[in-house]
Amino acid sequence: MSWLSPQSDARPKTNDARPRTNEMHEDIAAATDFLRVLSDPAQLHPLANIGGGLDYLSLEDDALNSLPGSHTALPSRGWGDDLCYGTGTTYLCALSAGATWGALEALRTKKHAAASPKLRLNAILNAVTRRGPFLGNSAGVVALVYNGINSGIGNVRGRHDNYNSVAAGALAGALFKSTAGIRQAAVAGAIAASVAASWCWIKTRL
Repeated sequence: MSWLSPQSDARPKTNDARPRTNEMHEDIAAATDFLRVLSDPAQLHPLANIGGGLDYLSLEDDALNSLPGSHTALPSRGWGDDLCYGTGTTYLCALSAGATWGALEALRTKKHAAASPKLRLNAILNAVTRRGPFLGNSAGVVALVYNGINSGIGNVRGRHDNYNSVAAGALAGALFKSTAGIRQAAVAGAIAASVAASWCWIKTRL
C-alpha cells in the first residue's frame, strides 16, 4: 500500500525540477554571453574573430580603351564609359545653362519690374523650368547619339581622333533635326560639328 503514501507523489516533482533548473542556468549563461558581446562593439563587426588569415581581393581598375588616340587628358574606358559620363555631363551643363538663360530672361522682362516680389519670383521659376529642361533634354539626346556614333566610327576605323568626333557631331546634329527639314538639319549638323571640334581642341589643351 505504499503507493497511497504522500511520499510517492513528491519524488517525481523533485526529479522534474532538476532539468528545469539546468535549463534556467543555460538560459542565463546564454543571455550573459549575448550581453557580453553587446558590451564590446568590436565583436559586432561582421569580420570579427576571423584573424589575420583573411585574403583581401585586389581589384584593378577597368582597362582603358586600347584603340589609338583614346588616351587623352580624359582617357576612355570604352563606349559605355563615354556614353554614360559624356551624356550625363552634357545634360547637367546644358540644364544649368538653360536655367541661367531663363532666369536672366525673366529678370530682363519689363512687365515683371513693377510686380510684387512673389510674382517676380514665380516668373523667374517659370522661366527657369521652361528653358532649363528644354536645353538639357535637347543636349542630352544629341550627346547620346553623338557618343554612340563616335564609338561606332572609332571601332570601324580602329582609332579615335578628331575626325571621328567632328563627323559624329555633324551626324548627331543632323539626325536630331532631320524631321524639321534639310536646311534645319544642315544647320544643326554644322553647330554640333563645331561644338565637337571645340571639345577636341579643349582636350588637347588640358
